[in-house]
Amino acid sequence: MTSSSLPTTLVGVGDLFQHLRDGQAWTRAELSQRSALGRAPVTARVDAMLAVGLLRPTGETVSTGGRPPTRFRFHGEARVVLAVDLGASHASVALLDLAGEVLVERTVPCDIADGPTVVLDRVTSIGLELLADRGRPVSDVAGVGIGLPGPVEHAVGRPVSPPIMPGWHDFDVPGHLGRTFSGPVLVDNDVNLMALGEHVRGHRGEHLLLVKVATGIGAGIVSDGQLLRGALGSAGDLGHVRVSDAADAHCRCGNTGCLEAVAAGPAVAARLREQGLSVETSQDIVDAVNRGDVVALNAVRDAGRSLGEVLATCVNLLNPSVIVIGGKLSEAGEYLLAGVREVVYERSLPLATNHLRIVATTVGSLGGVIGAGAMVIDEVLSPAAVDAFVAQGASQRTA
Repeated sequence: MTSSSLPTTLVGVGDLFQHLRDGQAWTRAELSQRSALGRAPVTARVDAMLAVGLLRPTGETVSTGGRPPTRFRFHGEARVVLAVDLGASHASVALLDLAGEVLVERTVPCDIADGPTVVLDRVTSIGLELLADRGRPVSDVAGVGIGLPGPVEHAVGRPVSPPIMPGWHDFDVPGHLGRTFSGPVLVDNDVNLMALGEHVRGHRGEHLLLVKVATGIGAGIVSDGQLLRGALGSAGDLGHVRVSDAADAHCRCGNTGCLEAVAAGPAVAARLREQGLSVETSQDIVDAVNRGDVVALNAVRDAGRSLGEVLATCVNLLNPSVIVIGGKLSEAGEYLLAGVREVVYERSLPLATNHLRIVATTVGSLGGVIGAGAMVIDEVLSPAAVDAFVAQGASQRTA
C-alpha cells in the first residue's frame, strides 16, 4: 500500500504531523484548529500515527464537562538516527533520537587516509556497538547521516576529488553503509553539517556563517533556514582563498598563498616550531595558549587576522548576522576571535557589521553529529516520508 492508496481520511497525515514536531502536547481539538481539518479526519490521522509509534498520549487536559480530552506528543524516541562526523584524524559516531537529542556518542582516532572501506567499516562497527549498548535493534535506525572532510556531491552522496582523502573520490558511501543500515544514507561536507548543527541548536532564524579552523579551513552557510551548498557542493571552501601577505606559503592543494597555508593548525604549528616551541598538532597549540605562552598567543592572533581578511569579503558578500568559529583551533578562545574581529570590523562595510556577532561555537565538538542527525531527521520526518511510513504500517497491519 502506498500513501496514495490510503483511505481518504489518512491522505496528508504527514502534513498534520508537522504541527507536532515542535515537541508540544496537543489535543485533537487543538490540532483541528491548527490544521483547519475537521475532528474526524484529525482523529483518523492521530490514530494512524499512534499505531506506528510516531505519537504517544501524554495525559489529559482539564475537562470543561464530560471526559477530559487526551493530549498527544511526538514520540521522538520511537526510532534513532546514526550520525557520523569524520575528520582528518578522528571519527565521531552518535545515536540521536528523532527529536535531535544525542543519546550516546563516541569519538575515536581514525585516519581518513586509510581509505573508505577501512574507515566506513569501522564506523559501522561502532554504530552497531552503540545500538547494542542502548538495547536497540538495527531495524530501529531510521537513517544515517555522515559528514566528510572534503567536497561532496550531496545529491548522490559521493566525495569529489577530496585533497586529504586518498581513494575516496566517487566512492559510493551510501551504498556501503546501506548494506548494514536501512533508511536513507545522506552525505555532506563536514563543515556544512557543523553549520547545520549550530543553526538548529543555538542560532535558528539567523543568517549564519560557520568557519571550521582545524587541519584545514572551511565554511558552512545557512541563510533563511537553508543550508547553501552551491551548484556542485563546494560552497564555503575558504581555505584556498589567497591572502595578501602569504605569497610564498605553499599549500597542499598545489597553489601558494592560500589561507589554509598560513592559518590552519599545521601551518601555525610549523611557524611555532621555527620559533623554538615543541608543537605538532592543533591540540598542542591550544595547550600552549592555555599555558599563556606569548609566542603561541601571538601566532594564534595572527592566524585570526589572516582569517579575518577573507571573512571581511564574506561579510560584504553574504551579510551574515553571526559568524561562528569552530574547529580545534577555536579552543584557543578569545585570541583567535580577537584577530578575526580586528580585521573584519575594520575592512567590512559598516552596514554589514552593524549587528554582526563573531562568536565561538555553542555546541563544540558535537556540532558535526548534531548537524548530520538534523539532515536525516528532516528527510525521514518530511510529509512524504511520514505518509509512506504510515502507509507501510497500515499495510503490515492488514496483511
